[in-house]
Amino acid sequence: MDWHSHIDAYCERIDPGFWSEPINALTNLAFLVAALWIWPRTNGLPLARALAAILFAIGIGSFLFHTFATPWAALMDVVPIGVFILLYLFAVHRDVIGLGFWPALGATALFIPFAAITVPLLGMLPFFGISAFYWTVPILLVIYALALHRTPHITRGFLTGAGLLALSISARSVDETLCNFIPFGTHFLWHVFNAVMLAWMILVYRRHMLAGAARDR
Repeated sequence: MDWHSHIDAYCERIDPGFWSEPINALTNLAFLVAALWIWPRTNGLPLARALAAILFAIGIGSFLFHTFATPWAALMDVVPIGVFILLYLFAVHRDVIGLGFWPALGATALFIPFAAITVPLLGMLPFFGISAFYWTVPILLVIYALALHRTPHITRGFLTGAGLLALSISARSVDETLCNFIPFGTHFLWHVFNAVMLAWMILVYRRHMLAGAARDR
């Protein structure tokens, strides 16, 4: 693989230049703002702070991809997203469901076969195929929301997050389809909605942890 080859995947990009995607690049500020906003609201919870730091890294990685637009930059874009998903799942398994460390780690690892089965199936669907991997997350959020129905604040939080993410993924998926109508595309909305959604999910986790601490007093 040529790690420095040019990737042209979005409406806004018309040449290999660094600032060929100014809107897509600059809207990554939404991730940085969300991370800085959520950081003092983590109440010192280690996993919440780690998630906030990863949220900041998502903004940096996505900025690199929408400016350099190369395979190495694409890797910098997707790795923090994957780490956020896995760490959040671990937090759910350990701190919401109540599994021990190793069982929580094992349950989190099941995301890999889940994605391996689900992504090819979604890939066969016209609208869902272009963002097949990302659709696994709102699907999981709905599954967990239903499974945790006895914890209403988690159910509401997860369903809200799933709705926000579905809106975000939809904006990502129609970007190239609407190029003739919206020359700068809709991918920038993926950044904005995602930043809001990820910060919201950290808040959901924080509220659950604080509610548990209050009950233990």
